[in-house]
Amino acid sequence: MNATNATVDRSAIEADIKETLGLVPHFFTRIPTELLAPEWEIFKRIELGETLIPNKYKELIGVGLHAETKCHYCSLFHTEAAKLFGATDEEIQEAVHYAKASLGWSAYINGMQEDYDRFAAELAQIGDHLRSRAA
Repeated sequence: MNATNATVDRSAIEADIKETLGLVPHFFTRIPTELLAPEWEIFKRIELGETLIPNKYKELIGVGLHAETKCHYCSLFHTEAAKLFGATDEEIQEAVHYAKASLGWSAYINGMQEDYDRFAAELAQIGDHLRSRAA
């Protein structure tokens, strides 16, 4: 039996969501049954699970990222998740300032149509210089 023909026990998946989060958020109830299991597994693994990037830092990345996407839902989620994983208000503010600075440079460098190969070569030189100073 292939995965598309397998019977999906939606109630078991929703029970796992409720056990993990304390409730089944409405947005999960709208996911089609055949997609709920993989979406929940990805959410658990990436958003809640321990990965190579500590959860606090993943959420701070999310805060900065969604400051740019301007998604109110994602901004709220990642800000609250960052706090749950131990981020301070100061760290959250720094993540947003970092995103602002990085996006500003991106707009400038792309807008000025800097030569990419020259940029890459200069970046390599900077890296060599900084590594030599650290040694």
